[in-house]
Amino acid sequence: MQELRARMEAAGQGHVFQHWNRLSTEEQERLVVALEGVDLDLVQAHRALLLAPESASHPVLEPPKLFPSAPQGADAERAQLAIARGQAWLSQGKVGYVLVAGGQGSRLGFEGPKGKFPVGPLTGRTLFGWHAARIRAAEIRYERRAPWFVMTSASNDAETRGYFESERYFGLDPDSVHFFQQAMIPALDREGRMVMSGPGELFLAPNGHGGTLDALHSSGLLDRAIEMGIETFSYFQVDNPLARPADPLFLGLHLLEGAHMSSKVVAKSGPMEKVGVLGMADGVLGCIEYSDLPPKLRDATDDQGRLMFRAGNIAVHALQAQFVRELTTDGLHLPWHLARKQMPAVDEKGQTQTIEGIKFETFIFDALARCPHSVTLEVERALEFSPVKNAEGADSPDSCRTHLTELFEGWTRAAHLAAPPRDGSGRALIEVDPCFAETTADFLARMPRQAHPLAGGWLFA
Repeated sequence: MQELRARMEAAGQGHVFQHWNRLSTEEQERLVVALEGVDLDLVQAHRALLLAPESASHPVLEPPKLFPSAPQGADAERAQLAIARGQAWLSQGKVGYVLVAGGQGSRLGFEGPKGKFPVGPLTGRTLFGWHAARIRAAEIRYERRAPWFVMTSASNDAETRGYFESERYFGLDPDSVHFFQQAMIPALDREGRMVMSGPGELFLAPNGHGGTLDALHSSGLLDRAIEMGIETFSYFQVDNPLARPADPLFLGLHLLEGAHMSSKVVAKSGPMEKVGVLGMADGVLGCIEYSDLPPKLRDATDDQGRLMFRAGNIAVHALQAQFVRELTTDGLHLPWHLARKQMPAVDEKGQTQTIEGIKFETFIFDALARCPHSVTLEVERALEFSPVKNAEGADSPDSCRTHLTELFEGWTRAAHLAAPPRDGSGRALIEVDPCFAETTADFLARMPRQAHPLAGGWLFA
C-alpha cells in the first residue's frame, strides 16, 4: 500500500485515496486492484496531451483515389482479377473475421449488448445473428472454417458469451469463435487527474475502436490467428447488419495492391451528412472529420456533379495480420484523441456531481497513415450500409428494416417474381438469409427456389 500510494502521489494522482477511510474492506480491495491495473505511464502521457497548448493545423486536403462501385473498362478487368484472387484467398482459409461488439443497446432503449438487438424484418434475427449468418455463408461457399474474433467490453462480455452459447453459436463451430475484451482506461478531469466516479471507483472508458488491434495482440489471439495461417483480417462493426466481411472483390483488390490496410466507403448522401470522409491530408491518407472539412471543400463537386469529398467512412476494413503486429508490438502505435464528455465524479466531500471529463480514444482509421499502399473501394450504400445507431429516425431499427426489405424486394424484381406481401405501412414482408444470397447475382443463381411463408411474408433461407 505504501508503494502504491507513493506511485500515485508521484504521478499527481494521490486524490484517489482521499475517501479511503470511508470504504469497506471489500471496497478498498477493489480499488487497490483497479489502481494496480492502471498504466501510469499512459496516464501521464494523456495528462501531458491534455495540458499541452492547442496547435492550429491547416493541412492541404485532397480526395482519395477511389475504386468505383460500378467499374468499367480497365477497372472492370481488374475487378474480375480481384474477385478470382479474393475467392482463392477465402478458399485457402487465409481470412479471419474481426467484429467490434463492445457496445450496449442503451441508445436504442434496449438492455444488453447491442448485438442482441433484433432487426430481422420477419425473423427478428439479431445483429449478432446477421453477422453469424454471413460468416456461416462464407464457410459454406468456400468450404473452409471461418475463424471469428468477437471483441466485447467489460460491460457486455459475460452476456455476449452467454448469448452465443444459448444460440448454439448460430450453427458455427464454437472452437472457431474467439472472444476478447477491449481495454478500459481512466478518464481525466480538466486538471489531468483521474476521475473517480465513486469514493472507491475509477471512471474507466473504452480506448476506442483502434484498441481492437491492441486487444487482439494482448489477448494472444493475434499470434494464434497467424499460427492458424490467417494473413488478412476482415474488420467490421456490430451495428451494420449489411456489412459483407467475406467480399472477394474487396479482399482481392486489397491483395492485388499489396496493401497493408484498405477501406470500404459509401457516397455521402449530401454535403451536410455528418460523417467522416476518407481523404488525403498533406498527402497522408486518413479520415477527415465532418467538422474539419471547410465548406468550400465540403460542397465541391467533380465534372460529373458528384461530391469530391464523398467517401463516407463505414468502418469496414481489410488489414494484414503482420501489419497489425507492427502496430501493436511494444504498445499501440496509433495517436490518441481527446473526447470531452459529461461524466459523474465525486468531490472532496464525497458528493457526486457531473463534470466535464476527458476520455482518450484511438481510431483504427489512423492506421491508414502508416500504409504505403491502400485501396479505397466505393460500395453501394443500399447493399452494404444501414447502421443501427439511434432509437428512431435515420440510422434506426426501423430505417434498417426498411433498407433490408427494399434490398430484398429488388432481388425478387430482378428474378421477375411476383411482388411480396406488404404490411400496413406498405413495407414489403420479405427477408433473405445471407446463406441463401448476399447479392443480386447470388439470388438469381438460387432461383427457382420457393420462399418459405413466415409471419405473412416471404423468407428465403
